[in-house]
Amino acid sequence: MSSSAARVLAARSLSKAWAKAAAPHVRSFSVLTGHSGPNDGQSSNSTLLTTLVAIGGGAVIAAGFSSTSAQCEGPTPRKPMTRQITVRHDKKFAEALAKKNVGDPFPLEPPNNNEVPGPTGIPSRAEQLRRLKANGTAEAPYDVLAIGGGATGAGIAFDAATRTNSKGESGVLKVACIERGDFASETSSRSTKLIWAGIKYLASASAALISWNLLTSPIKTVNDFYGEFSMVFQCHQERKYMLDKQRHLTHWMPIVCPFTEWNIWPPPFGHWLFSFFPVLAPAVFKFYDGLSQFTCPPSYIMGKKEARAKFPQLNEKDIKYCAVFYEGQHNDARTNLAIALTAAEKGADIANYVEMTDGIFDKDGKVVGVKAVDRITGDKLEIYAKNVIFAGGPFTDALRQKESGSHTPVKTAVQGASGSHIVLPGYYAPKDMGLLDYNTSDGRFLFFLPWQGSVIVGTTDKKCHAETLPYPPEEEIQWMLKELTANLFFRDKECEKYLSGDLKVRRSDVLSAWRGWRPLAADPHAPPGGQVSRDHVISKNPKTGVTFIAGGKWTTWREMAEDVLDKVLGDGHPKCNTLDIKLHGGEGYSESLSIQLIQKYGLMEDVAAHLVKTYGGRAWEVAAKCQPTGKQWPRYGVPLVTNYPYIEAEVRFACQEYACTIEDILSRRTRLAFLNSEAAMQALPRVADIMAEELGWSRKIKAVQIEAAKAYLESYGGRIPVEDDLHVRLPTLEEAMDIFREIDRAGSGFLDLQEIREMAIRLGQPLPDERVKAIFDSMDKDGDGKVQAEEFVEWFSNEETKEGIRNYFHQKTLEIFKEIDTDGSGYLDMEELADVSRRLDQDFSKKKIKSIFNEMDANKDGKVEVEEFIAWMDKENDDSGFRKMLSKSLGLGGTGWLDRKQGGGSFLG
Repeated sequence: MSSSAARVLAARSLSKAWAKAAAPHVRSFSVLTGHSGPNDGQSSNSTLLTTLVAIGGGAVIAAGFSSTSAQCEGPTPRKPMTRQITVRHDKKFAEALAKKNVGDPFPLEPPNNNEVPGPTGIPSRAEQLRRLKANGTAEAPYDVLAIGGGATGAGIAFDAATRTNSKGESGVLKVACIERGDFASETSSRSTKLIWAGIKYLASASAALISWNLLTSPIKTVNDFYGEFSMVFQCHQERKYMLDKQRHLTHWMPIVCPFTEWNIWPPPFGHWLFSFFPVLAPAVFKFYDGLSQFTCPPSYIMGKKEARAKFPQLNEKDIKYCAVFYEGQHNDARTNLAIALTAAEKGADIANYVEMTDGIFDKDGKVVGVKAVDRITGDKLEIYAKNVIFAGGPFTDALRQKESGSHTPVKTAVQGASGSHIVLPGYYAPKDMGLLDYNTSDGRFLFFLPWQGSVIVGTTDKKCHAETLPYPPEEEIQWMLKELTANLFFRDKECEKYLSGDLKVRRSDVLSAWRGWRPLAADPHAPPGGQVSRDHVISKNPKTGVTFIAGGKWTTWREMAEDVLDKVLGDGHPKCNTLDIKLHGGEGYSESLSIQLIQKYGLMEDVAAHLVKTYGGRAWEVAAKCQPTGKQWPRYGVPLVTNYPYIEAEVRFACQEYACTIEDILSRRTRLAFLNSEAAMQALPRVADIMAEELGWSRKIKAVQIEAAKAYLESYGGRIPVEDDLHVRLPTLEEAMDIFREIDRAGSGFLDLQEIREMAIRLGQPLPDERVKAIFDSMDKDGDGKVQAEEFVEWFSNEETKEGIRNYFHQKTLEIFKEIDTDGSGYLDMEELADVSRRLDQDFSKKKIKSIFNEMDANKDGKVEVEEFIAWMDKENDDSGFRKMLSKSLGLGGTGWLDRKQGGGSFLG
């Protein structure tokens, strides 16, 4: 079954805007929000129109996907508001994207890049490929071959390449590592950017210890607590290593916990003890400091006045005090690349875009190597190794399937849990202080962190199959926005206690959004009753001899690599030395390095600071590639895009650091796609030009690369919601005029203040007089006290109104599902479909209901999940009329729902 992300991208690539003949154009638009109602985070203007559209206008579910936002506009076309993919140059690529399955690598046509030299002291990527072909032979296999170039896989290569024997001699192991995409292209680049020691795990462990389980199962409870506590303690040690040894890649981030009451109920983690957390927090954080032997900056408390001074975005009205503790922060993709390049520098043969396609087996069924393909040249390789280690994160089971040598599905060992993040403009938080919501509406932790000049919010946690594309569900974006501001205007929701009511966080403030998948692992080869790991899992297949490692956290990448190698290499293994080694860029780094760069090259201050925190001592190599700007200041460092510190020289240097595609640059060598997906689109053409020069692309290859990059960038979220395979069209101009006439009950040809007030009442949403006046004034452009039809249409098509409409339609679509799902199971069955048709006085036959259910149930598991329902709602044909019945009766079209709404209660009456 194709992933939702691939379906959205494929559909968008085929979409067309449509125009109405003999009338100004009205374009389709994509809609989707989470469960928030029309008032969540919206202004009074959009609040009313969300329901106006559903009356006389009759918006409907569109049969196809569209490319631009809804606009009532004159004959001159306006610039589309949404991003569009139209794969023009390569039909094969478009077909590959449409057929992409969950977990498949992103389709890539081999570009046959020219060889470019590696950074100083490091082999080029092309040289690495030659070594992989020459060094991993059946006669002289590698000692260790890691499959996967994320933090763990690259860490294994780094660890193995730097091990020494009893005499202290290095280079005792032959090491290789291959990655099917770019380094960190999956989970390792999509974290919350924290190197954190696990305050949440400490809390959950304590909650489990102080419970009835201590009386009913004392030994197991204590053992579980000890395991969790030991994991947290080890996280502290690894965090210390990263913040002390790798200062060029990391820094400390103070994080505020605001307390608005002295007793919390319901309590965090569902445990009564944590109802007293506001009182206990200072002591808890001091204990947390102690686990690091007080090597971290000390936690402290702030009063209301100090909190307002340091974090002016906070709502000081109800804050009692704030507790502040510290965690580490980093650029996760850069740290991962630094690990991989350090491995290469120390002698490992390591390459990205080399995908394992199958195992190589001996006569006893043992894996003695892997077959692979270089996705850049198309060349096939056979790489032999004594020990093969899978480090595929949430995609580990796909590797295990290839290892099995059979088509029979392997026993599941690793499941995925997705975590979505959104990025907001930097003015939502101080540049040097974050915030933690430790008690969200569903019990998750939600961080609000300054990063790279913007603010990251995350993360969510939902078990689901891992996907390659970073496509974030719109409902999770909406949940995070709701948790942040809830509804500042009505001031009746949870997060009002955190952010000032002056702040108006809007859906259009989301500059980018993405999700990654955390691997949740279990040992499929463990004996019954064996101990279950509460951290990472290391498991060896006794049949094939292959070992996999999964689970863990970004913080513990080094420990995980050490553990798995100790186990694989056995007794008398060479000594691990990674605790003593600085990663790539550490040599030559100093706190004053940015000043030296400014003095020599005349760089902008933010550019110099960025280069130092990204490349460390290697910043000199990047700066040496800078071209003159032709200005008096800055003298060097041509920017890629305005408002961000990325420069063209980084693209050229990235090609030396094994970047192979445009997306590598925009997503990971720079973090532009993660920070602002629209800015990444703007930078794309110039990045393509530079890479074509460096890698020798032909016009055709460059065009294909551009289309592939656009397709990938489309899978990031942004200001315009596009989600769940559901798009609708707005009313035409004629239909918009129907709405106007519906409000204009007097038939005067204009709207007055009283008519707006009456319409709000008729819609079941009476508004205060000042709100009605604000709406009216926003419509009445010439201030004559009358809203003419032209003014109404102009107001109808503005950005604020459109955002309200987007929120409305997705809310109603999810409400349709909830109304049908009467037992609250989270899925639909045939009886529920029959029941909803009866309730809407449209009794379908059992045969017809079964046929409709089978259409909805795409994966044929006897249950219709919400994703399947939304996909079905988007289908082009509706021979049964069931879809039309649902959408019309529930407010997605027509006027029939209005009378039901006046009666209150369910949209189904």
